Amino acid sequence: MSPFSWLRNLSNPLTHQAGFGPVLRIIAVLLLVLVVMMALPLAVLALERDPDIRAFATSILITLGVSGLLLVLTRDAGFELRPRQMFILTVMSWVVFAGFASLPMMLGSPQLSIADAVFEAVSGVTSTGATVIVDLDTTSDGIKLWRGLLQWIGGVGIIVMAIAILPFLKVGGMRLFQTESSAWTEHIVPRAGGMAKSISMVYLGLSALAMLSYWLLGMRPFDAVVHGMTSVSTGGFANYDESFGVYASRPAILWVTVLFMLSGALPFVLYVRFITQRSMAIWRDQQVRGFFTILLVVIAMMTLERMLHHPGPFWPALTEITFNVVSVITTTGYATSDYNHWGTFAVSVFFYLLFIGGCSGSTTGGMKVFRFQVGLVMLVNQLRHLVHAQGVFVQRYNGRPLTDDIVRAVVAFSSFFFFTVSALSVALSFLGLDMVTSLSASVSMLGNTGPGLGELIGPAGNYAGMPEAAKWLLSFAMLLGRLEILTVLVLLTPAFWRK
Repeated sequence: MSPFSWLRNLSNPLTHQAGFGPVLRIIAVLLLVLVVMMALPLAVLALERDPDIRAFATSILITLGVSGLLLVLTRDAGFELRPRQMFILTVMSWVVFAGFASLPMMLGSPQLSIADAVFEAVSGVTSTGATVIVDLDTTSDGIKLWRGLLQWIGGVGIIVMAIAILPFLKVGGMRLFQTESSAWTEHIVPRAGGMAKSISMVYLGLSALAMLSYWLLGMRPFDAVVHGMTSVSTGGFANYDESFGVYASRPAILWVTVLFMLSGALPFVLYVRFITQRSMAIWRDQQVRGFFTILLVVIAMMTLERMLHHPGPFWPALTEITFNVVSVITTTGYATSDYNHWGTFAVSVFFYLLFIGGCSGSTTGGMKVFRFQVGLVMLVNQLRHLVHAQGVFVQRYNGRPLTDDIVRAVVAFSSFFFFTVSALSVALSFLGLDMVTSLSASVSMLGNTGPGLGELIGPAGNYAGMPEAAKWLLSFAMLLGRLEILTVLVLLTPAFWRK
């Protein structure tokens, strides 16, 4: 008998009975990608001769070992996926990726607990931006780069990346892309691999431009690289405890950061259309116009309120308000100051901004602007029916009729979003947190925004002081939000598992 026959016996239930073989095989390949990513901070730490190099070296060995074992166990599984397996892969890839990404932060200088390390990794991969690391200023460059890399990969989406680099595995690309996001977009590029490649190239170009811009404006090269990744990904991890408060006296950096946060909040498929077809559809898109309308109205209202109640220089006030409003509505989470102290009006506005997010098909979280617009269309249509009971009205969005499946998807997502926020808030209150902290943390984590409201988790605080059980709950909430809730919930239905 072969000394490795036990591996063959173990692999049979995985590949044939449970049907997880193709899923685990693709997960193994994704772990290899994670190993390559870990090599970058490892190289930086080697140049700086930082002790954290041991943490990354150990993490690489562990991840590489698990990946190799999975490849051996599933060597006969192939890569063909059935529709049900695509949903399983979508969820598992984010969970496994975040789990192994937490290793350097457990083994490295932060020496985070398991709950803290998983929270930080999930926050990075989901491009949420909430942190539990207390002293970022003295944290090694390797850990800072690792946090930035996680957000950069998470911004464009692990599944989109997989479609781009694994087309030869014959994974059902378009279906896999659709399971990650409920975005309602046109198929500008016929094949999923082509779409993912085009989106990835746009994303890479914007990131490189951001890094170059920050460097030219005076950021040290390392900070320019990390902040370039975390601004375009609308992730919000910064290299300093003060976040972007360290640049508060440099308005040029703040305004350029606003531009790159906004670039990450627009539908990337419209960038592709502009490049491939020279189409100006991005300015005609109803969602984009709605997003900028909300943004301009909110900034104007808050600036007016500031000038009326706290008179002072106009330009610094406009800069501070614009930066923080854009940061919150794009779910980036940078901050230049503690807006908890701006007054009740500002705090109320920021609370509602936590819900909105950017455009569908972007790197942002939140409910997305188009869902609010579709809800408004439905409301107007219902009012018309009340006035003209026998009338026939066509619901339109972006000049096209709203189909029943889109309406159902919007209603279902919105209902589950608010239900989940309510359930999380009650659970956090049960753990001893006050109402403002519980409610804002629930919305912020489910919307992948980052900071909440209140002294504990506001822009001047972080999530280190939260109970451990709360961190696990919020880690789950971040994953739910990044996968737009329904992708995860469908796995919990008995009908999904029936053959």
